[in-house]
Amino acid sequence: MVVCKAAWNDDVEHLLKEIDINPYMLHAMALEGGETPLHIACLAGHLNFVVTVIKLRQEFSWELNQDGFSPLHIAAASGHVEIVKELLKVDLGLCLIKGKDRRIPLHLAVVKGKVNVIKNLILSSLESVECTTAQGENGLHLAVTNNQFEAFQVLVQHLKHVNKEHLLNSKDFDENTILHLAVARKQYEVVDFLLNGHVTSKEMIGLNTVNKSGMTPLDLLLTFQSESSDDRKIEKILTEAGALKAENLQSPVYIEEERPHHHDTIHENPLTPTRKLIDYFKYNNLNDSPSKVRNNLLVIVILITAATYQPSLSPPGGTWQDDSTTNNSTINNPRIAGEAIMGTNNPIAYSIFVVANSMGFYMSLHMISVLTTAFPLRMELRISIIALAVTYGDCMIAIAPSNFTMFVFIGISTVLPFLIPYTTTLLRNYLKKPRYASPQTSQVRV
Repeated sequence: MVVCKAAWNDDVEHLLKEIDINPYMLHAMALEGGETPLHIACLAGHLNFVVTVIKLRQEFSWELNQDGFSPLHIAAASGHVEIVKELLKVDLGLCLIKGKDRRIPLHLAVVKGKVNVIKNLILSSLESVECTTAQGENGLHLAVTNNQFEAFQVLVQHLKHVNKEHLLNSKDFDENTILHLAVARKQYEVVDFLLNGHVTSKEMIGLNTVNKSGMTPLDLLLTFQSESSDDRKIEKILTEAGALKAENLQSPVYIEEERPHHHDTIHENPLTPTRKLIDYFKYNNLNDSPSKVRNNLLVIVILITAATYQPSLSPPGGTWQDDSTTNNSTINNPRIAGEAIMGTNNPIAYSIFVVANSMGFYMSLHMISVLTTAFPLRMELRISIIALAVTYGDCMIAIAPSNFTMFVFIGISTVLPFLIPYTTTLLRNYLKKPRYASPQTSQVRV
């Protein structure tokens, strides 16, 4: 449209001429919705054109374009301070107008790091610092996630000035605090700024707040820790400030008088690198979701199934390629084509191998059955598992070097699929039983 082109070129005279020709032109544009000349002028940064349009059609200041942004959203994101000031003269309430994803102009200014705009917006509306997006993020969250440290500093200083420092512990929809996000993104500047008392005391910061995944800021750092110097610096700041892992928050708190040597024991017996590595990768029911664990187990079990099924197709040492029952060299050890060479030459080792491999194979099938409970097409999946077990049994019987080995394997393949579920259940229940130490053995020996 001609007027939109004039807005982009800052041609105020052309705008006025068009309005003289058609006085209702701007009214018609308002009814159409979408992009207005004010949106375009704010994007281009033409102050004079913005002032002119506001005088002619002030209602344009509240209009959202097709992307869900008001003129103030666009001016704030573009960093046009003077235009922001001019729009705020219309109504300070424009600071709180919600656009796409419930973002207000302050949010866009923070994302783009427009510090001067941020200062004007937070002074014009004290409520803007508390507004959250559709994802539950306020300006502080957005400053951290978008690496806008200077914008973050301005917001924190403002919170201290208006006594709203409690917002430093606000959470998004994943229950991540500002500290969670800063640690996860390895932003040393933010962590240092929060915990070394540059603006507020570290006691105001929730050091050990747990997010939706059950992780504290220290957990996030240790889970994704690298060997970089920034990671070590962040860990030092957190631990010196008193940060803990989530698993330690669940542990009972011991009084110093009751455990006088506990602190010394920690320093006398530090964790070895091997122990640290084990602790780093071990399963944690607070951090690891059941769905993630199930998916990982399925991958591992499928690999075990494939590995244990392979010997039925290609046994260790291979199979005999021809019959030899009359040759003098093998008269006491006859062979038949297709039978396992290992079973003919070393029956004991082969028997041990068959039992262990079959146990692994049928156990993995049992785990697949358990892990896929309530999956769609459950019946079809069970039929496939049964068919796989049958083909495994047929292959192992076909390569058995003697009738005895064949019958042993038939027994194994018949019993194990039914024995494994019951045996594992009984063993698990037994191990879960509480153990009670006798009074005599539980006494401390002097």
